[in-house]
Formats: sequence, C-alpha cells, structure tokens
Amino acid sequence: MLAAMFPGQGSQTPGMGKDLFETYSEARDVFASVRKGSGIDPERLCFELEEDELRQTQNAQLALYAVGVAAYRCLEARLGEGREFAAMAGHSVGEYAALACSGALSVEEGARLVKIRGDLMAEAGIQRPGTMRAVLGLDRDPLAALCEAVSSEGAAVVIANDNAPGQQVISGSAEGVERAAERAQEVGAKRIVEIKVSGAFHSPLMDDAAAEMGKVLRTAKFQAAPGDPKVYANVTSSVVDLPGAWPRLLETQLRSAVRWRESVLNMARDGVRTLVEFGPRNVLCGLVKRIAPALATCSVADSESLERTLEALSRSEVTA
Repeated sequence: MLAAMFPGQGSQTPGMGKDLFETYSEARDVFASVRKGSGIDPERLCFELEEDELRQTQNAQLALYAVGVAAYRCLEARLGEGREFAAMAGHSVGEYAALACSGALSVEEGARLVKIRGDLMAEAGIQRPGTMRAVLGLDRDPLAALCEAVSSEGAAVVIANDNAPGQQVISGSAEGVERAAERAQEVGAKRIVEIKVSGAFHSPLMDDAAAEMGKVLRTAKFQAAPGDPKVYANVTSSVVDLPGAWPRLLETQLRSAVRWRESVLNMARDGVRTLVEFGPRNVLCGLVKRIAPALATCSVADSESLERTLEALSRSEVTA
C-alpha cells in the first residue's frame, strides 16, 4: 500500500519547486490555485525569497503547502493504473497539504487556511514569545516527565513533536525550554539543537492562535468521497473518517504535539509499505527510516526525483 507524506516548517529551501513549475503544467495549475486562495504569489515566496525571509512563519508555511501539493499532483498525473495513494499524513502544516491532496479540501481553500494559520502563528510568537529545541538521544517518556516537572515550577515546556525514537522537539517559554534542555542532557540526551522558528509552536503558548484558527476552521469547506485516501491526524495519529472532525483536530494541532512516530507506525500496521515524501530535503524519509526501517521511502522535489520515484514504484509491488 502506498502513502504520501508532506513536510512541515523547517523543510523549506530557497528556489524549491521551481523545476517542477517550469516542467509540469500540473505544478503551474496548483500555484495558480494557491495564489487565488491566499492572495499571495507563491512563485515569489518559493523562487525569489532568500533563506532568512523564507524562514518567516507566514512565508514558509504557504510556500511548503504550494510545493507539496504541486509535487503530488505532478506525480499523481503520471502514476499508472492501480498505483493510487491509499493513505496520507502531513507533519504540522503539512497536514493541510495532505488534506488538499486527499480531496478533503480544495487547493484554494487549503491555501486560504494556511495563509491565515501562518499569520496567526507569527503574531502569537510576538505576543507570547517562546522557542523550540530538538532533543536527540533521549526517549519520549523520560523527556515528557522532565517537561512536566519543569512546567510545574512555572516555566512552560512540552513535547511539541514526537518525531522518531530518540528524536523529540520541545517547545515553550525560553526559560522552560532552557531548563528542560539542561536536565535532558543531565539524564542522557546526546545533543540539543536549537530550532530557528518564530514561536513556541505546538505548545500552550499557541492557545490564542488556536482559538482564532478554530473560528476560521469552523467556516471551512471539508468534504469526503468514497475511495479517497485516508488521512492520519497529527493529534491522534489515526485515520479520520468524518470530515466534520477536522476543524477541531486542526485547531487542537496548533497547541498540541505532532505524533509523527505513532502515525508512521499506525500506517505500517494498516498495510502501508511505501511512503513518498512531497517536498524538499527528505526530512520525513529520514524519520521513517528511524521509526520503521522495513518501510520503503522515496521523494519528489523536482523533475529528476519525480522520475526516480516513478521508476522505483514501477519496479515495486506497491498497489493501493
């Protein structure tokens, strides 16, 4: 069974998607829909911005959405009969790309939501400043206990991303994250890596942004049809069968942990054998290899990688 993956903020890179845009009409069509839905020119975001400006939350999120959906549409148009995607998942903002590619959202509606989400999260980072760090080499449970202890002392910090065994991301106030990082190293963490983002995403410091996003999501147009790919939610790590559940899940996602490790394990349990990442840098492919090494992975970021992926899929036994 074949699954699609869409990366989140941090995977962006200047110039991403340009080769796809110049090579395939499907990519140009997606960019036009993103422009219509968001009122922002995705070509400028993806092709013209330097790294520091592209990294800004409101820019990175919409750019990744545009490239992820475009890459998917380009591959989808060239897959042979019987090689449809049966499952999808996206990491943080990548969840919106998964929903658009599954048919649960139109590309335009997804772009509208991602634009609002990025603006709200950027503003939240100003109103309630915080930070995020990756903790490497420490299991989730001891890190969660450590974060709970630090939070009980009045310095907010939580696990924001459960990415893979021994790879977690913590988020919260600068003081809380600093204390938790120090204690994590004291109990065996091998490395702490600062993450360059504008706020404490997937933590209680996003409560106000989540509440505002919830109001927007309740007006959004979610849909489902028989045979659509199943989408695994970040918040629950499981398939969402009712389109009406998505507004609450996406609101909660802003202030809750991304359960990526469990999502991959659940996809494997449900029969997924190959996962294709749509976007630059292959971050999710690397995580999958740590979570479930038996799963096959490939990626699409440009025309060359698209052709490699088509060739790999044609040699495999992968079917929906």
